[in-house]
Amino acid sequence: MAPKDKKKKLDTKRKLIAKLNPQSPISEQYRTIRTNIQFSAVDSEVRSIMVTSSAPGEGKSTTAANLAVVFAQQGKRVLLVDADLRKPTVHYTFNLPNTFGLTNVLTKRMELNEAAIETDEKNLFVLSSGPIPPNPAELLGSKSMTELFEQFYQEFDVIIMDTPPVLAVTDAQILSNSCDGTILVISSGKTETEQALKAKELLTSASCNLLGVVLNNKKMPKNDQYYYYYGNK
Repeated sequence: MAPKDKKKKLDTKRKLIAKLNPQSPISEQYRTIRTNIQFSAVDSEVRSIMVTSSAPGEGKSTTAANLAVVFAQQGKRVLLVDADLRKPTVHYTFNLPNTFGLTNVLTKRMELNEAAIETDEKNLFVLSSGPIPPNPAELLGSKSMTELFEQFYQEFDVIIMDTPPVLAVTDAQILSNSCDGTILVISSGKTETEQALKAKELLTSASCNLLGVVLNNKKMPKNDQYYYYYGNK
């Protein structure tokens, strides 16, 4: 195996730990996040969850992918949507093509059942971004996106939306109204407090249902393992 292939395989293993090492402490934390999400709604079930961050590189795509895995492991029919139409990564994580996906469905060039790919994780489907469009925000805020959400709910139990960072572009704010809940991912030792607060402010001003915050890359002192902490807003 070439060094590049080995690195790619190792990166995938790190990113999809809930699938490849379900007994690990990190996988358990993802299951805790799943449980907290399910208990966060008293009157109605949270079926669509938007995952975002304040800035790039904080782990929102890894969080979205692993959340999708643990929901699927619970027996839910799950769709992970790469709604980051600027720097999509979900297809890399699952080693899938990105020649078609969300943008093809939104522009009526493909049907959802053609574009969504079933993964080797039972019950988990992925809708990659597809070709990167010149107008991501307009596409995500379009009538086609509203109609597509109706299809999502008909076909799937849980929809996880991986969206761009809040402080970078407006895409996440646009989509937050369409989702039942939003999770903000911040990176321990990297995300500035001011950034996190500004991201929260932008999301709440968009009238989204902010379920909580995931603290990513926090090292445990004893065994130097990473863990994730889900806290309320």
